[in-house]
Amino acid sequence: MSRVLSGIQPSGTLHIANYFAMMKPMIRFQEEHDLFCFIVNYHALTSVNDGNELRNNTMEAALDFLALGLDPEKSYFWVQSDIPEVTELTWILSCNTSLGLLERSHSYKDKVAKGIVPNAGLYTYPVLMAADILLYNAEIIPVGKDQKQHIEITRDIAERFNNQFGNIFVLPEPLISDDIAVIPGIDGQKMSKSYNNTINIFEDEKTLKKKIMKIVTDSTPVEDPKDPEKCNIFALYKLFADNDKIEILRDKYIKGGTGYGEVKKELFELILEYFKPYKNRREELKNDIGEVYNILKKGAQKTREVAVETLDQVKKAVGISY
Repeated sequence: MSRVLSGIQPSGTLHIANYFAMMKPMIRFQEEHDLFCFIVNYHALTSVNDGNELRNNTMEAALDFLALGLDPEKSYFWVQSDIPEVTELTWILSCNTSLGLLERSHSYKDKVAKGIVPNAGLYTYPVLMAADILLYNAEIIPVGKDQKQHIEITRDIAERFNNQFGNIFVLPEPLISDDIAVIPGIDGQKMSKSYNNTINIFEDEKTLKKKIMKIVTDSTPVEDPKDPEKCNIFALYKLFADNDKIEILRDKYIKGGTGYGEVKKELFELILEYFKPYKNRREELKNDIGEVYNILKKGAQKTREVAVETLDQVKKAVGISY
């Protein structure tokens, strides 16, 4: 059984691209692997500067995961800041990481190019990410193509440390799923909080309908044939519909006579129905928020047992434990 690790930033409300690209696969992995899944609130500090917002987002993300089916009995589920060993390891790794390696990070350059004011945390983000992975001896890291370099940096950091101090860290492998295409937002760009174009997982009914009706389409008349593979509505529809429904809609597009407004209404109903049972579960959890805190506390306690063991080895190897 392989050890799989992944985390998600509570930098905003989680949306359907988060669900299909990361959350749904993680929930499936808990049945097949040794799953380590966490909410990366330290990473979120690079972009969220409001304490109440970050605190609220962290708890909302925990509610989302639990409502959607993450089982804390089958996995390790925790909040990043509840494991102090990760910051200790980050500092130790920082002292063994070259500036040149960090300067090659595409993520840092891309975010600065987009106008994000750089800070030391953003610059050293890959070291904290490496600590997240190496602390738990994770073997498989599911990531998008844009995150692959971070795993390569983690491997470089681990190899350098192992060569200097002994074979302590497991070298992780990225798992990039080719069957998860880029999920479009309502404006046609990649769905992202940065673009303010998201459809949230637990959107209220009125807002959900409003957002879906705003999905950008081309100006093809109702009666004309349409290319389903170039349609934002169809791309989202495929996430929620079964194969029969997908093929029926594809055929309607090709034949013509189907308007985008009609498909938007059907997409609205599909999303509403898909998340309905999870939404009910989320309300139950929210009404028993004390139990959610207990789940996170127990998850951190269980996870720290792994973290402490690894960090003890590291501290002995570098000479700060005696």
